[in-house]
Amino acid sequence: MRISIRQLQIIDAIVQTHSYSSAAERLHMTQPAVSMQMKNLESNIGLTLFERKGKHIVLTSAGKEVHRCSHNITVQYDDLLEAIHEIKELHHGRIKVSSATTANHLITQMIANFSKVHTGISVALDITNRQQLLTQLADMEPDIVLMGEPPTTMDVISEKLIPNPLVIIAHLEHPLASQDNIPFTDMEKYDFIIREEGSGTRATIERFFYERQIEFNSNLTMGSNEAIKHAVIAGLGLGIVSLHTLKLELEAEKLIILDVEHFPLQRYWHIVRRKGKHLLPAVAQFQKFMVQEAKRYAEGYQQFLKK
Repeated sequence: MRISIRQLQIIDAIVQTHSYSSAAERLHMTQPAVSMQMKNLESNIGLTLFERKGKHIVLTSAGKEVHRCSHNITVQYDDLLEAIHEIKELHHGRIKVSSATTANHLITQMIANFSKVHTGISVALDITNRQQLLTQLADMEPDIVLMGEPPTTMDVISEKLIPNPLVIIAHLEHPLASQDNIPFTDMEKYDFIIREEGSGTRATIERFFYERQIEFNSNLTMGSNEAIKHAVIAGLGLGIVSLHTLKLELEAEKLIILDVEHFPLQRYWHIVRRKGKHLLPAVAQFQKFMVQEAKRYAEGYQQFLKK
C-alpha cells in the first residue's frame, strides 16, 4: 500500500473547500487530476473517503478517521519544508566546530559575536588537542576545525586564517626578563613547561629545537596553556605559548615575553574541513564570518609584540 504526500494534501484541500474543482484550483491542479488521485487512493486502501451531500463533497466516517491521521502528516510535512527553507536562508541551523586548545580565546570570541547576529543558528564547540582533532576529521564529525598545521595524510580543504605567533614567556623576576636580543642557544640553560603529548604546539617546538641542534629541557608537562601560564607566573620555568592566549596576563603585568632570537616563532591557524563533507549554508556563513573577524582580532595583539 502506497500513499503519497500529494494525495494527503488533496484530502486536506477537499475537506477545506468541499469541492473537487476548488481543491484543484488551490493546489494548482486540474479537476480531473484531483478526481483521478482520489479514485486511485480509495482503490488502493479499499475505503470510500468522500461522498456527496447536496452540492458539497464531505468525508465518510472512514474518511474522517483517515483525515484525522493524514492531516497531522501534512502539517509535519509543511513544517519540514519550512525548516529546510529556514536553513537555506540562514535563519536556523546547527554547526559543529572543533578547535585546538591554543585557539580557545579566538574561537569562543568568534562564536559569541556570530551568535549575536545569527540568533537562530546554534554552535556546538569542542576544544581539544591536535591528536583528537585528527581523529574527528578522519571520522568526518565536525563541520569546521580550527587548528595549526592541516593534516597531510587525509583529504581536507584548508584556508590559512591568521598568524599564530609562539612566544617565550617568563615571570617578571626571571634573570632574562630585562635582557634584549637573547641568543637562542641560551635556551639550553633553562627548563621549560610544555604541553602534553599529542599537542600541536609541543610538536612544533620540539621540532624547532631539534632542527637547530639545541637541547630542549622540560621539567613539567601541562594539559593546557592556562596551566602553563600559571606555572610560569609561579616561577617554575619558561613557557612557549601562543601570543593570543596572553592578553589578560600581559595587561596585568603578571609575566613577560622574552626577546629571544628566532622568536616569535611564526605559525598560522587554519580553517580545516574534510573534503566531501556537505557544506551547509550556515556553515559557509560561519566560515566567512571567521575570516572577517580574524584580521581585527589579530591586530589587537600586535601591540604586545611592539613593546
